[in-house]
Amino acid sequence: MPAGSSYAYYPGCTLHSTAREYDVSLRLVCQKLGIELRELKDWACCGASSAHAESRLLGIALPARTLQAAEEMGLPLGVACAMCFSRLKLASHELADGDTLDQVGRIIGRGLGNKATVVHMLQVLDGEREALPIKRTLEGLKVASYYGCLLVRPRDIVGFDDEENPQMMDRLVEATGAHAVPWGFKTECCGAGFSVPRADIQLKLSHRILSQAKAAGADCVSVACPLCHSNLDSYQQVMRREYEHEIGLPVLYFTQLLGLALGFEPRELLLKRHITDPLPVLKARGLA
Repeated sequence: MPAGSSYAYYPGCTLHSTAREYDVSLRLVCQKLGIELRELKDWACCGASSAHAESRLLGIALPARTLQAAEEMGLPLGVACAMCFSRLKLASHELADGDTLDQVGRIIGRGLGNKATVVHMLQVLDGEREALPIKRTLEGLKVASYYGCLLVRPRDIVGFDDEENPQMMDRLVEATGAHAVPWGFKTECCGAGFSVPRADIQLKLSHRILSQAKAAGADCVSVACPLCHSNLDSYQQVMRREYEHEIGLPVLYFTQLLGLALGFEPRELLLKRHITDPLPVLKARGLA
């Protein structure tokens, strides 16, 4: 995916709200690389949190509307949120069935072609890693790349890297000069789906991931999903009380790490929006 490419861009609900730093850092990195993001007009929620649990057709119709909008633009659809990516890929797979295509077309009130190509922005930027105009090497920073469970599964539908030991984010981390630490919890679930009904399970799963990252020697965790970021970043104080264990491990979007390496300042990348402050770790290594 060469520099200068254009993508229909679907930010999803969180990148315009709680994960604004992800959106801002992604746009800065893409601008630096000459990648045009053309945000879809009148986009709607993909229904990732609950629509598919309420109704199969609703869970397909919501992302189908976005797929059709991208097709009408004639561009591949770039997605940053792992949950949105998952729902869009699954919907496209379901729409390969002719009856489902017709039913969903009637629901959204328009004919569907189901010809849009869906890519996660991690895939796009991984394709640019050898051409990154590095201004500030992140040498000395040890990063645990965390992909989460939805980005890589099911492999035969999402077609995204290896579902047990993915490498895309690791390669980008290494391209910045940082070290991608080897660890075994890259694709473990953080419990996002349990955050409301069973917060205790969510806390346990997230704590286990962070504990393993810290045990592997990581200075920070890199993510590509707003909900994973929220679980791992926001609850560390609760973990300290619940497990009597000080984690203190910053959680950054991979686009923020890329942004630092490309010469953007922490304030431009909105690093102060994180609950677990990454600035002390970065300052200790002369990166902020």
